[in-house]
Amino acid sequence: MDVLTFPTSKFAAEHAVICFSHLRWDFVFQRPQHLLGRFSKRHNVLFVEEPIYDDGEPRFVVTSKSDGLKVAVPHLPHGTDVTATDTLMRQLLDRLIREQGIENFVAWYYTPMMLGWNDHLRPLAVVYDCMDELSAFKNAPPELHTKEAELFARADLVFTGGRSLFEAKRGQHPAVYCFPSSIDAKHFARALDVGTDPDDQVNIPHPRIGFCGVIDERSDIELLRRIAEMRRDWQFVMLGPVVKIDENDLPRLENIHYLGAKSYDDLPEYIGGWDVAMMPFALNESTRFISPTKTPEYLAAGRPVVSTPIHDVVRPYGEAGLVKIASTPEEFVESIQAALSEDLAEHRRKADEFLGTMSWDKTYEAMSELIEESIASKTHAVATAKI
Repeated sequence: MDVLTFPTSKFAAEHAVICFSHLRWDFVFQRPQHLLGRFSKRHNVLFVEEPIYDDGEPRFVVTSKSDGLKVAVPHLPHGTDVTATDTLMRQLLDRLIREQGIENFVAWYYTPMMLGWNDHLRPLAVVYDCMDELSAFKNAPPELHTKEAELFARADLVFTGGRSLFEAKRGQHPAVYCFPSSIDAKHFARALDVGTDPDDQVNIPHPRIGFCGVIDERSDIELLRRIAEMRRDWQFVMLGPVVKIDENDLPRLENIHYLGAKSYDDLPEYIGGWDVAMMPFALNESTRFISPTKTPEYLAAGRPVVSTPIHDVVRPYGEAGLVKIASTPEEFVESIQAALSEDLAEHRRKADEFLGTMSWDKTYEAMSELIEESIASKTHAVATAKI
């Protein structure tokens, strides 16, 4: 019998990554951008978004981003139903892959709802980066559970965006790995050296208590209203787009300042002008499994942090004494008051020590290694079967 040898890394640079995402690349800079941006430094990455419906012909609009990453946005005619969408998308996707010269690739999913477009493809490996419990979100399609079960059946690897999600999913697949939200500490440490406030924040008095992120059904806007009413002398700065909730329902008080969405590059300059960072998340199904990226980002920016008791914030950040946990408006105000009096030098020392064990670079490297092992294992199995 011939001796078979296999390279230590089958996830070679010439292999591409095709990502299927419900999140748009240019919306909010978060987990997909951190990870796929790093993969694009070594691999060609094609980031496929959900369709936009217009009056033109079915087509993909492809835009080049940094390094080897391209964003592909499908455009379909108005009124295209689900069945026709799947048929058109399979055709468009096949053509796109040919035009991009992609032969060997890893399929990377953020949503199972795109399976109908691409379940005929034969990738080297299938990765499901399950960053949220999508079925718990507002307006989630009823078939999402069924589609996710199909994706679990196809996936070689499942990554979860936090510990709670890992505990919920690990019994559904033999290869589930926990990769919580991580940090580009150097980027957010710029907040420690901010000289001048951004123009739309400079005239807001102190103390400032700030939040950055999407403002949606996960936000406890009633909690925000109550704490702003209780402390009229504090200023609450809210950065981020408002989605899936009515802007008219947001509390409108003189000490609440909605400054809109900001770029990832600009966030340290805003956070550096805050006295305390907050995470006023609602406690509901949509937040049950979240692992907020802003937790380590706030800490890397040197801010004291107050949060509602989100499981993946309590563990490990609350238990480590890095984040103050508050359940009621009264507790939230008390915790902010305590944070305003905190020894920032000691807080930053503890935060830096904790964050020193994590980074998006380390997450990328660990994920890449698992993909390499999966491809090598599959290649070995196929080759052995042919002997």
